[in-house]
Amino acid sequence: MADKQISLPAKLINGGIAGLIGVTCVFPIDLAKTRLQNQQNGQRLYTSMSDCLIKTIRSEGYFGMYRGAAVNLTLVTPEKAIKLAANDFFRYQLSKDGKKLTLFKEMLAGCGAGTCQVIVTTPMEMLKIQLQDAGRIAAQRKTLSGQAQLSGGRGAQPSMEAPAAPRPTATQLTRDLLRSHGIAGLYKGLGATLLRDVPFSIVYFPLFANLNQLGRPASGEKSPFYVSFLAGCVAGSTAAVAVNPCDVVKTRLQTLQRGVNEDTYSGFLDCARKILRNEGPTAFLKGAYCRALVIAPLFGIAQVVYFLGIAETLLGLPRVQP
Repeated sequence: MADKQISLPAKLINGGIAGLIGVTCVFPIDLAKTRLQNQQNGQRLYTSMSDCLIKTIRSEGYFGMYRGAAVNLTLVTPEKAIKLAANDFFRYQLSKDGKKLTLFKEMLAGCGAGTCQVIVTTPMEMLKIQLQDAGRIAAQRKTLSGQAQLSGGRGAQPSMEAPAAPRPTATQLTRDLLRSHGIAGLYKGLGATLLRDVPFSIVYFPLFANLNQLGRPASGEKSPFYVSFLAGCVAGSTAAVAVNPCDVVKTRLQTLQRGVNEDTYSGFLDCARKILRNEGPTAFLKGAYCRALVIAPLFGIAQVVYFLGIAETLLGLPRVQP
């Protein structure tokens, strides 16, 4: 394997194509995950993923489920491309001695990939979360306003409902964050993102490689289409659930607008302590099944595109099996 050259542009294109397809398919579930993770005890608008999606469609329309998708579709190409290409690069470098990669080296390659991707992941998640959660905040305020009017009694003077605040755009959010905090504003929650994505990659990439290897024919050819897809789904969902507590903390830390009577946090440990004290240990699993449903097909699709070598075919390059 040491004498084979890896075409980095092809890997970047494959990762980008896979990310665009995957995000388009699963974004509504990701929106439900964000809203479920952000709601705190006492102000629970949604009871489940399906309840969240139904209420979102009723109040915001079908395309309300895709709020923030434009940010993801714009940045997921470099994000997924960096993640997959970095893992490929590190695996290649670590196997130059011609020996089969050990589990430790596979985990090391995954660690490198997870570290590289946060350059794009952190600002992407920062903007996406604000756009996804805006509907929950608006719905909560509308609910509380209705309850206040009912509690006022029939004899109370009817008040004019305040006009809904305009929902922010990604461009507006970026401008405001850069103006008030500089580039650091876009990287709020960087530590939490690292604590989520590095362990995710350490679990995901070795698990995928070994599962995919199980389905590889004895002749040494690449694994069949369905094997790569299933291996990506199983490895992705397993890694996603494993790091979900860090994802909950990251989501809370990166959320700028809070609902009524919701806690604020000063850092990762402060957030984790308050969640544990006020909501119990099960709160760290909020949105876990949503995240598994997002990651499984997302990485299944990614690995199929990646292993089929679509970019290599388009560029007329020889296919190199990792």
